[in-house]
Amino acid sequence: MMYARRASLILFGSGPADVAVKGLFDLSRVWRAAGYSAAGFRAALKNGAAFRQELALFVILAPLGLWLGRDGVERSLLVGSLLLVLLVELLNSAIEAVVNRVGIDHHVLSGQAKDIASAAVFVSLLIVVLIWALILTDRFF
Repeated sequence: MMYARRASLILFGSGPADVAVKGLFDLSRVWRAAGYSAAGFRAALKNGAAFRQELALFVILAPLGLWLGRDGVERSLLVGSLLLVLLVELLNSAIEAVVNRVGIDHHVLSGQAKDIASAAVFVSLLIVVLIWALILTDRFF
């Protein structure tokens, strides 16, 4: 019985699902989310030396990747791998900020969280090296 009531609310409105559907078209929410994202980028640029270095690497290598790639797949792999590094570094910075917010005392789990996030950045950099080496080796040798 309860399932039928929920199904009718979803199909015919006047319930929580009706509110959810209206939320799909709420452009003010998208605008606010864009503002939060911009604030995140500003915080990463201001507080993250590693993010600034990787962004500089992206600014230099992305145009090179677009030029060196022979087709859309190669270009997307070359540039996409660079974007992956930025993405993982943003997540690493977020994890570090949360761990630092929790407390300044040394705790084994806090250290593990930071180390694992750092390892993720390292793996993303290995992906860049591997993709660029494979594509450029195929192209020039």
